[in-house]
Amino acid sequence: MEDTLVPIFVVGMLFIGLPWLVMHYVTRWKTAATLTNDDERMLGDMHELARRLEDRLDTVERLVAADNPDWHPRRLDHESEDYAQLENIRRLERKN
Repeated sequence: MEDTLVPIFVVGMLFIGLPWLVMHYVTRWKTAATLTNDDERMLGDMHELARRLEDRLDTVERLVAADNPDWHPRRLDHESEDYAQLENIRRLERKN
């Protein structure tokens, strides 16, 4: 009796249990790796907020620099090439 139950149990585990286990965790992995619509909306809102805050910081830096000529912003210098490239990137992002 034991000689027939062990092979049936092993074959059942190999052809039923193991594929079920693999498929179960593959579907769990696929559902966990995707962003929900709420997550995408939240990321978009946070990106927009970060851009608005960066624009405000640029405005504050320009106002402070206009009031105090000895003050230099700790971020990018407005006359540097890097700043011009950054402004072009921002304009392109705003158009999209």
